[in-house]
Amino acid sequence: MLDEMEEMSKKDILNKIRSYGIILLLHLIKQEIEKRTTRSGDVSIRNAILEIQDLNARLKSQGTYLDDYELRESIESAYRQAINQASLEINEGQYESSELQQMVNKQDICHRAMAALSVFPDDE
Repeated sequence: MLDEMEEMSKKDILNKIRSYGIILLLHLIKQEIEKRTTRSGDVSIRNAILEIQDLNARLKSQGTYLDDYELRESIESAYRQAINQASLEINEGQYESSELQQMVNKQDICHRAMAALSVFPDDE
């Protein structure tokens, strides 16, 4: 029973990491398409990074729930949802998600997200 509870807790943490990954990607996509940044977008990016870093940290073992490879997989799997959300937010829904996919490079956006996540919170 304890193992099941730990597994459920881990799954919840991984789902939260993915949700914040969607937010992070969404704002990186918006910046790319709109060719500008806003204070609100920058704060959302920083907050998503801090939340992901905090959630991924294992306090007792001083490790992480996801290593870099697994974290990148989680970010890449969140990309489609981020594109869908961006299609509603960029230029008041001017673009379909399929159009946005043509306009941005998924690997570049995911690389930018991973680079941002590798920065320690105290470094910003």
